[in-house]
Amino acid sequence: MPEMTAYSLLDLVPVVEGGTVPQALTNAADLARHAEALGFTRFWVAEHHGMKGIASAATSVVIGHIAAATKTMRIGAGGIMLPNHAPLVIAEQFGTLDALFPGRIDLGLGRAPGSDQRVAHAIRRTLDSDPNGFVRDIVELQSYFADDGRTGISATPGAGADVPLYILGSSLYGAQVAALLGLPYAFASHFAPQMLDEALHVYRNNFKPSAMLNRPHVMAAMNIIAADSDDEAEYLASSIQQSFVALRTGNPRQMQPPVEGYKASLPPHIGAMLDELLSCSAIGSVEAVKRGVAQFINRTQADEIIVACSMFDHAQRKRSLSLTAEAFATLSR
Repeated sequence: MPEMTAYSLLDLVPVVEGGTVPQALTNAADLARHAEALGFTRFWVAEHHGMKGIASAATSVVIGHIAAATKTMRIGAGGIMLPNHAPLVIAEQFGTLDALFPGRIDLGLGRAPGSDQRVAHAIRRTLDSDPNGFVRDIVELQSYFADDGRTGISATPGAGADVPLYILGSSLYGAQVAALLGLPYAFASHFAPQMLDEALHVYRNNFKPSAMLNRPHVMAAMNIIAADSDDEAEYLASSIQQSFVALRTGNPRQMQPPVEGYKASLPPHIGAMLDELLSCSAIGSVEAVKRGVAQFINRTQADEIIVACSMFDHAQRKRSLSLTAEAFATLSR
């Protein structure tokens, strides 16, 4: 196990059944303050579009809102789906964030649309099928931040901004890109665990040192739902289980309240699908979470764990983070 594994938080700014977008954004800021007090390294929000249960579509705006509510913790995108945007626009947005919150802004980059093809078309109008487009856009974005003149344009704001880049992925492609460019790599094992081990192997074996990073830096995401007992945690986890089933059966919706015995009520093939999707999870008491996290760190040798903790009730979610931080503190000792 690495000597000290950092822990961070990924928030999708969930809009729960019966809730509103303003309440979801208020909760995100409150959750970030709580995570900061607990010692989480960073707080990331993700770009998703056309989903009634996720309020982080305007990702850079949400990052500004959360950064303003906190003081020291790093705040960023986990991630921006770069093919949806002109690199210059992202350089300007994150250059502005860096000017407002110097030294605290992260920029994780992914290449998925963050929605279905219909919404992707509405955002992009024309879809770029060039397989090298993602790498080209990253290099262009780096050029704006470096203000090296290669594009012939000086991004204002953006030029000279101190915004570290991270590559996100759930396949071997992202691992190859991160290794090629010498950037930190974050794997989305909290919802797409199938290629986790192979992707980390590809990243570490092919890593080329860069000005930002001289050795591989692995971040791996896992679902952590902690409560005072294993039974309570299983009950609370039924909300995220419902969300995954709804998404995979083509019926995404707002986050539902927990349901007693939900998983046992599912047809066997749906239950098996859920087990596979959520295989990188720790659900239970502090002791159970500690065991699950230790096993995951031993498996991945991750430098940092990205905690995904989607729950229906905001107060119980904060309690889960407190118990999660307790588990990490015990592990580090």
